[in-house]
Amino acid sequence: MRRSEFLRAVDAEFGSRGAALVADLVLSAVGGRTAAQAVEAGVPPREVWLALCAETDVPESRRHGVGRLEPKPR
Repeated sequence: MRRSEFLRAVDAEFGSRGAALVADLVLSAVGGRTAAQAVEAGVPPREVWLALCAETDVPESRRHGVGRLEPKPR
């Protein structure tokens, strides 16, 4: 997952509150940092996305493949 895919996934899942979650919600799974701090520190966006999903109880069915412009080829 690229940073742009991460941002699309956040927007798709959380809508208008996504920016606040990325900036303010501290995620223990990425070292007690916010999502924005974790990505800036070099944590892979996919890892940050999964930590954000876990922290906000996003169902697992909506965690994978989100943010991609096209489905992953099989």
